[in-house]
Amino acid sequence: MKKRAIISVSDKTGVADFAKGLYELGYEIVSTGGTHKVIEAAGVPVVGISDVTGFPECLDGRVKTMHPNISAGILAMRKNPEHMRQIEELGINTIDIVVINLYPFKATILKEGTTFEEAIENIDIGGPTMIRAAAKNWQDVAVLVDARDYDTVLSQLRENGEVSLETKRYLAAKVFEHTSHYDTLISNYLKKQLGDESFPELLTLTYEKAQEMRYGENPHQKAAFYKEVGFPKNSIAAAVQHHGKELSYNNISDASAAVELVKEFSEPCAVAVKHANPCGVGLGDTIAEAYKNAYEADPVSIFGGILALNREVDAETAAEAAKIFLEIIIAPSYTKEAMDILTAKKNLRIMSLPAITDKTAPGTLETKKVSGGLLIQSADTEIYNDDDLKVVTKAQPTAEQLSQMKFAMKIVKHTKSNAIVLVKGKRSAGVGPGQTNRITSLGIAIDYAGENAKGSVMASDAFFPFDDCVEAAHKAGVAAIIQPGGSIRDNDSIKKCDEYGIPMVFTGMRHFKH
Repeated sequence: MKKRAIISVSDKTGVADFAKGLYELGYEIVSTGGTHKVIEAAGVPVVGISDVTGFPECLDGRVKTMHPNISAGILAMRKNPEHMRQIEELGINTIDIVVINLYPFKATILKEGTTFEEAIENIDIGGPTMIRAAAKNWQDVAVLVDARDYDTVLSQLRENGEVSLETKRYLAAKVFEHTSHYDTLISNYLKKQLGDESFPELLTLTYEKAQEMRYGENPHQKAAFYKEVGFPKNSIAAAVQHHGKELSYNNISDASAAVELVKEFSEPCAVAVKHANPCGVGLGDTIAEAYKNAYEADPVSIFGGILALNREVDAETAAEAAKIFLEIIIAPSYTKEAMDILTAKKNLRIMSLPAITDKTAPGTLETKKVSGGLLIQSADTEIYNDDDLKVVTKAQPTAEQLSQMKFAMKIVKHTKSNAIVLVKGKRSAGVGPGQTNRITSLGIAIDYAGENAKGSVMASDAFFPFDDCVEAAHKAGVAAIIQPGGSIRDNDSIKKCDEYGIPMVFTGMRHFKH
């Protein structure tokens, strides 16, 4: 039988040259629709699909390749005498190479204004059928879904007259990655269209590799960064790097933490993050003032950290930030003068994220991998409900203290539990993250704050199990406290606050972050 290849692609990158190469090697080229025109225009003889099936394309192109002359030609096992006898009797020619990439469903649903009907029409039917069939019969059929594999296949055919079994097996595995990704996009789209926010019994997620990394958290660990299809425009996945070394695993993790915290603020804000915890948060009338406050909150820990800002970086801010070693600066944009200043630092990673000021949408899901499974939850998009605030002490907080309380709660929400944050004025004064008991977290925050603890406002991500935190806060000079409440010993903490004249507010909303 004559060697035959079927080619039908949506992405036509390199397809004419590949078809020409196959034709020169003696292959008959069979094709459909637009691909047929591209190959023919390149001067390569091509056979129409209807000439093989004996049946016209119909139903607006919905039915083209679903025919025994195609399916049997792909699936016939060459070493099975009965298979070969049957296709010979039926007058069916074997198909040795299948080159297909599917209808652009992803591009369609990501396009603004796409209707449901348009999305449905871009669900490929014949393509997945053919490539799955070819992958099943991988010993006899080379199946290509990626233009990057064209050169490898042509090279092997020219050198050896055939595609190696190792390459065929690799190509077959790639098919099922391709169709799995494709089907997941479709199922997730349909579920979203239904408005179904329930957690499915079977969860399938799909991501696309954006970057292979030199290593993970540590040099002996392998790592890569994958982006969600249709990722939010205010996420680290949407950020663009303009300068500096390649991002590392830890860089991306920490930058994401910084972005998520700076989103909480509408006023000019600068956030410094180290090891996924905030080490300095500053507000200001200008972004330069905000940066100054973030820096002065903890000038030691910011060294080697990640800086996120929610306003365009100007020359004044850039000049100050350039005085210290930072791993990354990420902001909506940069003035030309600021970029000139910052790019003078060879290794500084400079990133832009125009939508960094957009809040995380309610209902956004986040995942965490654990050994043998996956945890999934809705993102924590709240701070507290104003109507639920309850002053539980005799002393009443001032309007300024209430404002400071919200500032502190925004920070503590993004600090690893158990978490305590002290704020004073327009900056964080002390951050106590991730300890196994709350009093130790408070001790760390007080140590960082030093004299700035006096007159500060304290926030806790969860309730006080004992009154020891109030006692320690009083000794440090803390002026007001906000916490969720909910402990069976709440009254002990309330009484201790009343004893010292410290106003305390309950929010009723916990913010554990593990």
